[in-house]
Amino acid sequence: MAGAPEFDLYRPAEEHDLLRESVRALAEAKIAPFAADVDEQGRFPQEALDALVASDLHAVHVPEEFGGAGADALATVVVIEEVARVCASSSLIPAVNKLGSLPLVLSGSKELKERYLTPLARGEAMFSYCLSEPDAGSDAGGMRTRAVREGDAYVLNGVKRWITNAGVSDFYTVMAVTDPEKRTRGGISAFVVEKGDEGVSFGAPERKLGIKGSPTREVYLDNVRIPAARMIGDEGTGFATAMRTLDHTRITIAAQAVGIAQGALDYAKGYVRERKQFGKPVGDFQGVQFMLADMAMKLEAARQLTYAAAARSERNDADLTFFGAAAKCLASDAAMEITTDAVQLLGGYGYTRDYPVERMMRDAKITQIYEGTNQVQRIVMARNLP
Repeated sequence: MAGAPEFDLYRPAEEHDLLRESVRALAEAKIAPFAADVDEQGRFPQEALDALVASDLHAVHVPEEFGGAGADALATVVVIEEVARVCASSSLIPAVNKLGSLPLVLSGSKELKERYLTPLARGEAMFSYCLSEPDAGSDAGGMRTRAVREGDAYVLNGVKRWITNAGVSDFYTVMAVTDPEKRTRGGISAFVVEKGDEGVSFGAPERKLGIKGSPTREVYLDNVRIPAARMIGDEGTGFATAMRTLDHTRITIAAQAVGIAQGALDYAKGYVRERKQFGKPVGDFQGVQFMLADMAMKLEAARQLTYAAAARSERNDADLTFFGAAAKCLASDAAMEITTDAVQLLGGYGYTRDYPVERMMRDAKITQIYEGTNQVQRIVMARNLP
Protein backbone atom coordinates (compact mmCIF):
# COMPACT_ATOMS: atom_id res chain seq x y z
CA MET A 1 0.00 0.00 0.00
CA ALA A 2 1.41 3.36 -0.99
CA GLY A 3 2.78 5.34 1.89
CA ALA A 4 2.62 2.41 4.35
CA PRO A 5 5.54 2.28 6.82
CA GLU A 6 8.09 -0.46 6.32
CA PHE A 7 8.34 -3.12 8.99
CA ASP A 8 10.06 -6.43 9.61
CA LEU A 9 8.17 -9.56 10.54
CA TYR A 10 8.69 -10.43 14.20
CA ARG A 11 11.58 -12.77 14.78
CA PRO A 12 14.35 -13.19 17.34
CA ALA A 13 17.59 -11.37 16.63
CA GLU A 14 20.48 -13.13 14.90
CA GLU A 15 22.24 -13.33 18.28
CA HIS A 16 19.37 -15.39 19.65
CA ASP A 17 19.56 -17.78 16.70
CA LEU A 18 23.29 -18.23 17.20
CA LEU A 19 22.75 -18.79 20.91
CA ARG A 20 20.16 -21.47 20.13
CA GLU A 21 22.60 -23.29 17.86
CA SER A 22 25.33 -23.31 20.48
CA VAL A 23 23.05 -24.37 23.33
CA ARG A 24 21.47 -27.13 21.25
CA ALA A 25 24.89 -28.48 20.31
CA LEU A 26 25.96 -28.43 23.95
CA ALA A 27 22.73 -30.05 25.11
CA GLU A 28 22.92 -32.82 22.52
CA ALA A 29 26.56 -33.59 23.31
CA LYS A 30 26.86 -33.05 27.07
CA ILE A 31 23.35 -33.32 28.57
CA ALA A 32 21.19 -35.63 26.44
CA PRO A 33 23.40 -38.73 26.91
CA PHE A 34 22.75 -38.65 30.67
CA ALA A 35 19.06 -37.67 30.69
CA ALA A 36 17.62 -41.18 30.92
CA ASP A 37 20.02 -42.20 33.70
CA VAL A 38 19.33 -38.99 35.63
CA ASP A 39 15.62 -39.81 35.50
CA GLU A 40 16.06 -43.52 36.25
CA GLN A 41 18.36 -42.96 39.21
CA GLY A 42 16.64 -39.79 40.41
CA ARG A 43 20.03 -38.15 40.71
CA PHE A 44 21.11 -34.55 40.29
CA PRO A 45 22.35 -33.90 36.70
CA GLN A 46 25.90 -33.00 37.66
CA GLU A 47 27.10 -33.46 34.08
CA ALA A 48 24.62 -30.81 32.96
CA LEU A 49 25.67 -28.38 35.67
CA ASP A 50 29.34 -28.84 34.78
CA ALA A 51 28.65 -28.32 31.06
CA LEU A 52 26.45 -25.28 31.63
CA VAL A 53 28.94 -23.65 33.99
CA ALA A 54 31.83 -24.33 31.60
CA SER A 55 29.90 -22.49 28.87
CA ASP A 56 28.55 -19.71 31.14
CA LEU A 57 24.98 -20.86 30.53
CA HIS A 58 23.96 -21.70 34.10
CA ALA A 59 22.77 -18.19 35.01
CA VAL A 60 22.89 -16.04 31.90
CA HIS A 61 20.49 -13.47 33.35
CA VAL A 62 23.02 -12.09 35.88
CA PRO A 63 23.96 -8.50 34.94
CA GLU A 64 27.43 -7.86 33.55
CA GLU A 65 28.36 -5.58 36.46
CA PHE A 66 28.26 -8.63 38.72
CA GLY A 67 30.23 -10.86 36.38
CA GLY A 68 27.30 -12.31 34.47
CA ALA A 69 26.49 -12.50 30.78
CA GLY A 70 23.77 -9.87 31.11
CA ALA A 71 21.52 -11.86 28.78
CA ASP A 72 18.09 -10.49 27.98
CA ALA A 73 14.89 -12.32 28.89
CA LEU A 74 14.51 -13.92 25.46
CA ALA A 75 18.07 -15.26 25.53
CA THR A 76 17.36 -16.81 28.93
CA VAL A 77 14.22 -18.40 27.47
CA VAL A 78 16.21 -19.86 24.56
CA VAL A 79 18.76 -21.43 26.93
CA ILE A 80 16.08 -23.03 29.10
CA GLU A 81 14.07 -24.19 26.08
CA GLU A 82 17.01 -25.91 24.41
CA VAL A 83 18.16 -27.65 27.59
CA ALA A 84 14.59 -28.77 28.36
CA ARG A 85 14.33 -30.25 24.88
CA VAL A 86 16.69 -33.03 25.99
CA CYS A 87 16.38 -32.98 29.80
CA ALA A 88 13.75 -31.11 31.79
CA SER A 89 15.55 -31.71 35.09
CA SER A 90 18.69 -30.04 33.76
CA SER A 91 16.73 -27.03 32.49
CA LEU A 92 15.83 -26.24 36.09
CA ILE A 93 19.45 -25.24 36.71
CA PRO A 94 19.28 -21.98 34.71
CA ALA A 95 15.56 -21.56 35.38
CA VAL A 96 15.74 -21.78 39.18
CA ASN A 97 18.98 -19.82 39.36
CA LYS A 98 16.97 -17.00 37.83
CA LEU A 99 13.94 -17.61 40.04
CA GLY A 100 16.01 -17.62 43.22
CA SER A 101 18.17 -14.62 42.42
CA LEU A 102 15.74 -12.37 40.57
CA PRO A 103 14.41 -10.85 43.82
CA LEU A 104 17.94 -9.52 44.39
CA VAL A 105 18.11 -8.18 40.86
CA LEU A 106 14.74 -6.45 41.30
CA SER A 107 14.99 -5.21 44.88
CA GLY A 108 18.35 -5.96 46.47
CA SER A 109 20.96 -3.45 47.56
CA LYS A 110 24.15 -3.18 45.52
CA GLU A 111 26.11 -4.74 48.38
CA LEU A 112 23.75 -7.71 48.52
CA LYS A 113 23.91 -8.15 44.74
CA GLU A 114 27.71 -8.09 44.76
CA ARG A 115 27.88 -10.62 47.57
CA TYR A 116 25.51 -13.18 46.06
CA LEU A 117 25.19 -12.58 42.32
CA THR A 118 28.95 -12.62 41.76
CA PRO A 119 29.52 -16.22 42.94
CA LEU A 120 26.34 -17.24 41.10
CA ALA A 121 27.71 -15.79 37.87
CA ARG A 122 31.02 -17.61 38.38
CA GLY A 123 29.24 -20.93 38.79
CA GLU A 124 30.41 -21.27 42.38
CA ALA A 125 26.89 -21.35 43.81
CA MET A 126 23.25 -21.98 42.91
CA PHE A 127 20.13 -20.15 44.07
CA SER A 128 16.69 -21.43 45.15
CA TYR A 129 13.40 -19.69 45.92
CA CYS A 130 11.47 -20.34 49.14
CA LEU A 131 7.87 -19.13 48.98
CA SER A 132 5.55 -22.16 49.36
CA GLU A 133 4.83 -23.85 52.67
CA PRO A 134 2.85 -26.92 53.81
CA ASP A 135 -0.26 -24.74 54.32
CA ALA A 136 0.57 -21.96 51.87
CA GLY A 137 0.60 -23.10 48.26
CA SER A 138 -1.67 -21.16 45.92
CA ASP A 139 -2.45 -18.96 48.92
CA ALA A 140 1.14 -17.75 49.33
CA GLY A 141 -0.01 -15.00 51.66
CA GLY A 142 -1.00 -17.65 54.21
CA MET A 143 2.63 -18.42 55.03
CA ARG A 144 3.61 -18.99 58.67
CA THR A 145 7.39 -18.68 58.51
CA ARG A 146 8.34 -15.82 60.85
CA ALA A 147 11.26 -13.43 60.89
CA VAL A 148 11.65 -11.56 64.17
CA ARG A 149 13.98 -8.58 64.53
CA GLU A 150 16.56 -8.90 67.30
CA GLY A 151 18.99 -5.98 67.27
CA ASP A 152 20.95 -5.98 64.04
CA ALA A 153 19.70 -9.45 63.08
CA TYR A 154 16.55 -11.36 62.18
CA VAL A 155 15.70 -14.80 63.54
CA LEU A 156 13.80 -17.04 61.12
CA ASN A 157 11.61 -20.00 62.03
CA GLY A 158 9.43 -22.05 59.73
CA VAL A 159 9.18 -24.67 57.00
CA LYS A 160 9.30 -24.14 53.25
CA ARG A 161 7.97 -26.87 50.96
CA TRP A 162 8.43 -27.82 47.29
CA ILE A 163 11.79 -26.07 47.09
CA THR A 164 13.49 -26.90 43.80
CA ASN A 165 17.18 -27.83 44.04
CA ALA A 166 17.03 -27.60 47.84
CA GLY A 167 20.12 -29.08 49.41
CA VAL A 168 22.14 -28.47 46.25
CA SER A 169 21.75 -24.70 46.12
CA ASP A 170 24.00 -22.60 48.33
CA PHE A 171 21.70 -19.57 48.58
CA TYR A 172 17.95 -19.30 49.26
CA THR A 173 15.61 -16.36 48.85
CA VAL A 174 13.20 -16.83 51.75
CA MET A 175 9.89 -15.04 52.23
CA ALA A 176 8.88 -14.65 55.87
CA VAL A 177 6.26 -12.80 57.91
CA THR A 178 7.65 -9.77 59.73
CA ASP A 179 4.28 -8.23 60.67
CA PRO A 180 1.44 -10.75 61.23
CA GLU A 181 -1.16 -7.98 61.24
CA LYS A 182 -0.30 -6.67 57.76
CA ARG A 183 0.44 -9.99 56.00
CA THR A 184 0.44 -9.41 52.21
CA ARG A 185 -0.15 -5.67 52.67
CA GLY A 186 3.31 -4.93 53.99
CA GLY A 187 3.85 -7.72 56.49
CA ILE A 188 6.08 -10.09 54.49
CA SER A 189 9.78 -9.55 53.89
CA ALA A 190 12.44 -11.26 51.76
CA PHE A 191 15.82 -12.50 52.97
CA VAL A 192 18.88 -14.32 51.67
CA VAL A 193 19.59 -17.46 53.70
CA GLU A 194 22.76 -19.45 53.17
CA LYS A 195 22.92 -23.23 53.17
CA GLY A 196 25.60 -23.13 55.86
CA ASP A 197 23.68 -20.87 58.27
CA GLU A 198 23.19 -22.51 61.65
CA GLY A 199 19.67 -23.91 61.95
CA VAL A 200 19.16 -24.59 58.22
CA SER A 201 18.37 -28.20 57.29
CA PHE A 202 16.57 -30.11 54.58
CA GLY A 203 13.94 -32.82 54.37
CA ALA A 204 14.14 -36.04 52.37
CA PRO A 205 13.83 -35.67 48.58
CA GLU A 206 10.23 -35.85 47.36
CA ARG A 207 9.37 -38.95 45.32
CA LYS A 208 8.02 -37.28 42.21
CA LEU A 209 6.29 -38.27 38.98
CA GLY A 210 8.77 -36.32 36.85
CA ILE A 211 11.78 -33.98 36.91
CA LYS A 212 13.34 -36.64 39.10
CA GLY A 213 16.85 -35.29 38.58
CA SER A 214 15.98 -31.98 40.20
CA PRO A 215 15.80 -32.48 43.98
CA THR A 216 12.69 -31.12 45.66
CA ARG A 217 12.88 -30.91 49.45
CA GLU A 218 11.51 -29.08 52.42
CA VAL A 219 13.74 -26.40 53.93
CA TYR A 220 13.68 -26.16 57.71
CA LEU A 221 14.53 -22.90 59.46
CA ASP A 222 15.15 -23.44 63.17
CA ASN A 223 16.16 -20.20 64.91
CA VAL A 224 18.24 -19.16 61.92
CA ARG A 225 19.90 -15.88 62.85
CA ILE A 226 21.02 -13.76 59.91
CA PRO A 227 22.26 -10.16 59.66
CA ALA A 228 19.57 -7.57 58.97
CA ALA A 229 21.65 -6.55 55.94
CA ARG A 230 20.53 -9.76 54.25
CA MET A 231 17.01 -8.42 53.87
CA ILE A 232 16.11 -7.91 50.20
CA GLY A 233 14.62 -4.44 49.88
CA ASP A 234 12.81 -2.75 52.73
CA GLU A 235 10.91 -4.54 55.46
CA GLY A 236 7.40 -5.40 54.32
CA THR A 237 8.17 -5.37 50.59
CA GLY A 238 8.83 -9.11 50.27
CA PHE A 239 5.41 -10.17 49.00
CA ALA A 240 5.41 -7.51 46.29
CA THR A 241 8.91 -8.62 45.27
CA ALA A 242 7.79 -12.25 45.22
CA MET A 243 4.87 -11.48 42.91
CA ARG A 244 6.99 -9.29 40.63
CA THR A 245 9.50 -12.11 40.42
CA LEU A 246 6.84 -14.59 39.33
CA ASP A 247 5.62 -12.21 36.62
CA HIS A 248 9.06 -12.61 35.01
CA THR A 249 9.89 -16.22 35.87
CA ARG A 250 6.61 -17.82 34.84
CA ILE A 251 7.95 -17.19 31.35
CA THR A 252 10.89 -19.49 32.10
CA ILE A 253 8.41 -22.26 32.94
CA ALA A 254 6.71 -21.59 29.63
CA ALA A 255 10.13 -21.96 27.99
CA GLN A 256 10.70 -25.25 29.79
CA ALA A 257 7.31 -26.50 28.60
CA VAL A 258 8.05 -25.45 25.01
CA GLY A 259 11.39 -27.26 25.15
CA ILE A 260 9.87 -30.48 26.51
CA ALA A 261 7.16 -30.37 23.85
CA GLN A 262 9.71 -29.76 21.08
CA GLY A 263 11.75 -32.75 22.22
CA ALA A 264 8.67 -34.98 22.18
CA LEU A 265 7.56 -33.76 18.76
CA ASP A 266 11.04 -34.21 17.30
CA TYR A 267 11.26 -37.78 18.56
CA ALA A 268 7.74 -38.68 17.42
CA LYS A 269 8.38 -37.27 13.93
CA GLY A 270 11.46 -39.40 13.53
CA TYR A 271 9.73 -42.50 14.85
CA VAL A 272 6.68 -42.40 12.55
CA ARG A 273 8.94 -41.98 9.53
CA GLU A 274 10.82 -45.17 10.39
CA ARG A 275 8.09 -47.36 11.90
CA LYS A 276 6.24 -49.39 9.25
CA GLN A 277 2.82 -50.97 9.51
CA PHE A 278 0.59 -52.30 6.74
CA GLY A 279 3.52 -52.03 4.37
CA LYS A 280 4.28 -48.31 4.74
CA PRO A 281 5.61 -45.80 7.26
CA VAL A 282 3.13 -44.93 9.99
CA GLY A 283 3.71 -41.28 9.13
CA ASP A 284 2.05 -41.79 5.74
CA PHE A 285 -1.34 -42.31 7.35
CA GLN A 286 -3.52 -39.22 7.32
CA GLY A 287 -4.67 -39.67 10.92
CA VAL A 288 -1.06 -39.59 12.08
CA GLN A 289 -0.29 -36.58 9.90
CA PHE A 290 -3.22 -34.71 11.44
CA MET A 291 -1.88 -35.47 14.93
CA LEU A 292 1.57 -34.18 14.03
CA ALA A 293 0.08 -31.05 12.44
CA ASP A 294 -1.92 -30.28 15.59
CA MET A 295 1.11 -30.89 17.79
CA ALA A 296 3.27 -28.56 15.71
CA MET A 297 0.55 -25.90 15.57
CA LYS A 298 0.03 -25.86 19.34
CA LEU A 299 3.76 -25.83 19.96
CA GLU A 300 4.38 -22.86 17.70
CA ALA A 301 1.50 -20.91 19.23
CA ALA A 302 2.98 -21.57 22.68
CA ARG A 303 6.46 -20.56 21.54
CA GLN A 304 5.31 -17.30 19.99
CA LEU A 305 3.35 -16.31 23.10
CA THR A 306 6.35 -17.22 25.26
CA TYR A 307 8.68 -15.08 23.18
CA ALA A 308 6.20 -12.19 23.19
CA ALA A 309 6.00 -12.47 26.98
CA ALA A 310 9.80 -12.54 27.20
CA ALA A 311 9.98 -9.30 25.22
CA ARG A 312 7.53 -7.74 27.67
CA SER A 313 9.62 -9.04 30.56
CA GLU A 314 12.70 -7.36 29.13
CA ARG A 315 10.84 -4.05 28.74
CA ASN A 316 8.93 -4.53 32.01
CA ASP A 317 5.71 -3.65 30.21
CA ALA A 318 2.54 -2.83 32.12
CA ASP A 319 0.79 -5.92 30.75
CA LEU A 320 3.57 -8.32 31.80
CA THR A 321 1.48 -9.94 34.54
CA PHE A 322 -1.13 -11.04 32.00
CA PHE A 323 1.39 -12.20 29.41
CA GLY A 324 3.53 -14.09 31.91
CA ALA A 325 0.53 -16.01 33.20
CA ALA A 326 -0.83 -16.58 29.69
CA ALA A 327 2.47 -17.90 28.35
CA LYS A 328 2.98 -20.26 31.27
CA CYS A 329 -0.60 -21.53 31.08
CA LEU A 330 -0.79 -22.01 27.31
CA ALA A 331 2.68 -23.52 26.96
CA SER A 332 2.26 -26.00 29.80
CA ASP A 333 -1.18 -27.11 28.62
CA ALA A 334 0.24 -27.54 25.12
CA ALA A 335 3.23 -29.50 26.43
CA MET A 336 0.96 -31.91 28.27
CA GLU A 337 -1.12 -32.47 25.14
CA ILE A 338 1.87 -32.79 22.83
CA THR A 339 3.82 -35.22 25.01
CA THR A 340 0.68 -37.33 25.52
CA ASP A 341 0.18 -37.48 21.75
CA ALA A 342 3.86 -38.38 21.30
CA VAL A 343 3.38 -41.38 23.58
CA GLN A 344 0.30 -42.33 21.55
CA LEU A 345 2.21 -42.11 18.27
CA LEU A 346 4.82 -44.56 19.54
CA GLY A 347 2.11 -46.98 20.63
CA GLY A 348 3.24 -49.59 23.12
CA TYR A 349 6.85 -48.46 22.77
CA GLY A 350 5.89 -44.98 23.92
CA TYR A 351 4.70 -46.46 27.21
CA THR A 352 8.10 -47.93 28.02
CA ARG A 353 11.19 -46.35 29.51
CA ASP A 354 13.23 -47.54 26.55
CA TYR A 355 11.99 -44.45 24.71
CA PRO A 356 12.18 -40.85 25.98
CA VAL A 357 8.63 -39.68 25.33
CA GLU A 358 7.16 -41.24 28.49
CA ARG A 359 9.74 -39.31 30.52
CA MET A 360 8.85 -36.15 28.64
CA MET A 361 5.16 -36.73 29.35
CA ARG A 362 5.88 -37.13 33.07
CA ASP A 363 8.14 -34.09 33.10
CA ALA A 364 5.56 -31.95 31.29
CA LYS A 365 2.95 -32.38 34.00
CA ILE A 366 4.75 -30.27 36.59
CA THR A 367 4.77 -27.25 34.27
CA GLN A 368 1.00 -27.06 34.77
CA ILE A 369 1.46 -26.98 38.54
CA TYR A 370 4.50 -25.10 39.80
CA GLU A 371 4.97 -21.33 39.92
CA GLY A 372 1.19 -21.19 40.21
CA THR A 373 -1.23 -23.85 39.00
CA ASN A 374 -2.89 -23.18 35.68
CA GLN A 375 -6.15 -22.57 37.51
CA VAL A 376 -4.39 -19.75 39.38
CA GLN A 377 -2.92 -18.49 36.09
CA ARG A 378 -6.43 -18.12 34.72
CA ILE A 379 -7.43 -16.10 37.78
CA VAL A 380 -4.37 -13.89 37.28
CA MET A 381 -5.21 -13.40 33.60
CA ALA A 382 -8.84 -12.55 34.34
CA ARG A 383 -7.76 -9.92 36.85
CA ASN A 384 -5.25 -8.39 34.43
CA LEU A 385 -7.03 -8.45 31.09
CA PRO A 386 -5.28 -6.10 28.62
